[in-house]
Amino acid sequence: MRKLINAPESMVDEMLQGIYAAHPDQVRYVSGDLRCLVSAHVKKGKVGIATGGGSGHLPLFLGYVGEGMLDGCCVGGVFQSPSAMQMLEVTKAIDSGAGVLYIYGNYGGDVMNFDMAAEMAGAEGIRVEQVLGAEDVASAPKGNEGKRRGVAGIFYMYKIAGALAAEMVALEQVKSVAQTVAANVRTMGVALSACTIPEAGKPTFEIEEEKMEIGMGIHGEPGVRKGPLVAADRIVDEMLESILPDLPYQRGDEVSVLINGLGATPKEELYVFFRRVAESLSKSGIHIYHPYIGEFATSMEMAGASISLLKLDAELKRLLDSPANTPFFVQR
Repeated sequence: MRKLINAPESMVDEMLQGIYAAHPDQVRYVSGDLRCLVSAHVKKGKVGIATGGGSGHLPLFLGYVGEGMLDGCCVGGVFQSPSAMQMLEVTKAIDSGAGVLYIYGNYGGDVMNFDMAAEMAGAEGIRVEQVLGAEDVASAPKGNEGKRRGVAGIFYMYKIAGALAAEMVALEQVKSVAQTVAANVRTMGVALSACTIPEAGKPTFEIEEEKMEIGMGIHGEPGVRKGPLVAADRIVDEMLESILPDLPYQRGDEVSVLINGLGATPKEELYVFFRRVAESLSKSGIHIYHPYIGEFATSMEMAGASISLLKLDAELKRLLDSPANTPFFVQR
């Protein structure tokens, strides 16, 4: 293991200390717990939006706390869920009278702990609603969408729900638009190498040299196919063959495209990916409205990328264009 850390057991908290030191005007922590992060600009009367999950995925989850997106987040250890009590503390800190919406990925520990936090918050008089991100087409077949993992496409839920909440609408409306996004986004990824959890000190799985795994999850969950590493265009084509018919996306649709690097793939390669996506969608009569290319949901130093498509309507386009200002994402 070759990492720029002091000790494996202190990495998460020292990372958080660095974020608070770098962005004191944007985020702070509550209840004396570094892992309970909230916006420095919680607005009275606004629906609060909270998320959470394991560390190791920056800028997911806590990187999107800020103006126009999320109000709070709690994180656990690397690839470990935060506790229900941590989620409750964040919920109480961001509730300003309009209720709180939880948006998080479809993972067992997160689901259990967010459910518990929502129940405890309700007992304290805070109304909580929940929307799951579950858009990874590789993790369950069409018809079993409720079993799918939430991956990089959750960025769109944060962005659009956060934009609507900033307009001071009711909790029901913010939940509804998050559900609309969840129903209209699909993602698939490819991994080329493993990552190493610091406290484990060794790779979480093995991918042989010059091999790839299509559909692998961001924690190393099994994909749909292993095979030799082939040209980028062929990889994109195979991924789109699974993504496009799943919704389905059709001629005349407008979509936002998110090309997400998993941690060790340079932007040069991500733009090679996007080039082929743009070419393929154009041939299919699908118009790209707003592309995002970069790192949005990583897996430590895993090499690889994912493609997310969000089908848009006029309202989603308007909210997607709204400004946001967070430590890891700025849109003007």
